[in-house]
Amino acid sequence: MRGQGSISRIMKKTKSDISASFVHSLTTTKSNVMLKLITIRFIVNLLISCSNGTITNDSIPIYDSFTTQTESLLEERVINVWKPSGYNESIDSLPVLYMPDGGTKEDFPHIANTLAKRFEAQKIEPIILVGIENTERGRDLTGASTTAYDKQFCPVTDGAKVFRAFISKELVPSINLRCHTTGIKGIVGESFAGLFVMETFLISPSTFDFYIAMDPSFWWDHHFLIENTDLLLSGFTAKIRSLWYAGSSAEEISKHTKGLSITFRKLAPQNLTWKYSDQPKKGHNTIFKATKEQAFIWAINLI
Repeated sequence: MRGQGSISRIMKKTKSDISASFVHSLTTTKSNVMLKLITIRFIVNLLISCSNGTITNDSIPIYDSFTTQTESLLEERVINVWKPSGYNESIDSLPVLYMPDGGTKEDFPHIANTLAKRFEAQKIEPIILVGIENTERGRDLTGASTTAYDKQFCPVTDGAKVFRAFISKELVPSINLRCHTTGIKGIVGESFAGLFVMETFLISPSTFDFYIAMDPSFWWDHHFLIENTDLLLSGFTAKIRSLWYAGSSAEEISKHTKGLSITFRKLAPQNLTWKYSDQPKKGHNTIFKATKEQAFIWAINLI
């Protein structure tokens, strides 16, 4: 009888071990699948970031469009301009918000719609929106990269400085001639466009007066901007600037956007007004539309 009891206990223990092993196997498999899905999703977002952006089907408020032959970029660029209602009946000068990814099949429609609705609701002051349509997105919005990892997604890079020169030396003067402007200007962008916004803010802060960046691709070039923020902030100009930026749940971005907020709390110059919006429930592909209203209300009303 004692032998039968021992066998029974052994069998029960074996069944328990097998069950635990099976559950562990299922859990591990599920975790691996989820990790692969997250990785695939992040890679897809990288590929989209380096292409000419997301195609949208949003309606567009009344806007103007013109083509300019650029000296800096040595190509034609399409420029889209939205002005608030009442602009043509007024002589008032307005600030200007510039945006990469500014084509009518890119982010220009939904940004113009948001500005129009917020202005009509008296949530923001009037402002002009200038959208720059993409040609070679990965080239224009990135600085140099020394990593093979980056180049597999964006083989043509390091055009940010030339693109910035086009905006400041060619496009801004052109818009100032075409429109009634105050000379105050800002820039908004997401993902790689957000990286361009943040790079401009850190290395050439006098280019714009206010900056808005959603989920900037801080992983670029071994997160060079994050690694050098301390040094770059030490050379910040005396003129007052403002920065609003947001981070989603994307791990390769959120850890850097959160880290940057810690750096700003310690080292932000006194003449910098800044705000970080942590959005852990938003994904990389949803954060732009989810946060744009709060960004505009905060940034534009500070002007």
